[in-house]
Amino acid sequence: MSSAQSERTANVYGAPITNRETTLIGKLAGILVVGLVLAPGCASMTAQSLNAEGVRLYQQARYEEALQRFGQALIYDPNDAAAYYNIAAVYHRLGDLYHRPDDYGRAESYYQLALSKNPHHVPARRGLAVLLVSQGRSTEAVAMLQNWANSAPNWAEPKIELARLYEELGDRSAAQKQLLEALALDPNNVRALNALGHLREIEGQKQLALANYEQSLQLNRQQPELALRVAALRNEIGLAQSGGRNNPALAAGTSAQVR
Repeated sequence: MSSAQSERTANVYGAPITNRETTLIGKLAGILVVGLVLAPGCASMTAQSLNAEGVRLYQQARYEEALQRFGQALIYDPNDAAAYYNIAAVYHRLGDLYHRPDDYGRAESYYQLALSKNPHHVPARRGLAVLLVSQGRSTEAVAMLQNWANSAPNWAEPKIELARLYEELGDRSAAQKQLLEALALDPNNVRALNALGHLREIEGQKQLALANYEQSLQLNRQQPELALRVAALRNEIGLAQSGGRNNPALAAGTSAQVR
């Protein structure tokens, strides 16, 4: 996959399966909210503030200090899946920076700990898949996400994550199948609509892609990048259609230069 395609994948899915930097920075703040809303009480509020401080430290590349904050969050709330995930993400980042196998091992352990506290913690599933793929363990990554999908057959998110992985691995057909299944479960899922539109666009199915994008925008108008893409795609389709009408020879499938 080219860098441009990978960036486009990041935009439609949220983060590419092979890009840890985008995965953590793009999702971490939202993860903390999701992970802590389900844990009421003073202890969880303290854990939330420590997690939030750890995120800020991570964004400043102060990784050891971030680890300390996330560890302190676990003292207040030992069942906080978000804190386990955050620790895993830091070790994963350190492994990428310094190529230390021990860091990758710790990252995998903490991803698993996060999932032991919350098996449906989407970022932990994604992060673990990222790690497995980066280590040449793509088969394990697919199996892990497939088992998750099997455990939650009526939920669209596992199928969207599987689609993300399949696309990054170059299997667009399998990715599209997962997205269609996700939309059968949740027809108004914006992530699935955007991802399916993206797949259809790169396959040359521009009208179908446009329909997916437009439906997504109707559901969520706060997508400025998608709105720009819709405008550009409408223009491309319009030019192609007007070009064919204005040149009968081309519209008929013949060469305008052959007499």
